[in-house]
Amino acid sequence: MKTVRVAAAVCAGLFCMNLFAQQQQVTRKTETTVEEEYLSNVEDVIIRELSQAEDRDNKFVSLQYIENALAAGRTSPDIQTALESLAGEGITTQSRTNGRLMNNFPDVRTKACELLGQLPTEESKTTLVKIALADNEPMVVTAAIRSLGDIGINSNDEVVSTIAWAQKKFAVLNPTSSLALEILFAYEKLAPTVQDKGPMIQSISSIASNYTYATPVRTKALDLLKTLTGQASR
Repeated sequence: MKTVRVAAAVCAGLFCMNLFAQQQQVTRKTETTVEEEYLSNVEDVIIRELSQAEDRDNKFVSLQYIENALAAGRTSPDIQTALESLAGEGITTQSRTNGRLMNNFPDVRTKACELLGQLPTEESKTTLVKIALADNEPMVVTAAIRSLGDIGINSNDEVVSTIAWAQKKFAVLNPTSSLALEILFAYEKLAPTVQDKGPMIQSISSIASNYTYATPVRTKALDLLKTLTGQASR
């Protein structure tokens, strides 16, 4: 009988220890979650303040914070807003002194457009469309179009129409093989979403026949045309 009571006491003790350990784990997890949330909020404040700073260097530090956050799988409304603002530096938001544009930072816009591609939201798409239409820097538009292809939203062919317009514009103003290649990659990704493939095929044909572009770019355009026209004939 005594042995039974001892065994029962041991079992009760083990149960209590296990319960205590579980409670400790829950407490630690809660503390960790609260700490992580606090740090995330602090980081968002830093991102917001740096993105709104006037100088280019602080804006790049903000982009670095954002890139690290996205790599860790974290996003927030502040990150979205900051990227939208940074993508339009000197384009959608302008700061002038004595008539001179002070915040024309194409490298900042380029990086922001690249990072927006990692936030596949309607807001990101809308911002990138604006930049692709308004910016005159090939490297910025290249990044915007790449991200539009990655996001994959193309309601009513809005994005493909934007890309086709940008292709025509730069074919005249400043034809660059790197931009043309990104346009082809974006078309390839968005093709399943396109309702009217006519304008897209015309744009690809224009790239294929433009000898300003490098041979591999024109070859890629021809291959894509064969693929798309083959799909249409089936």
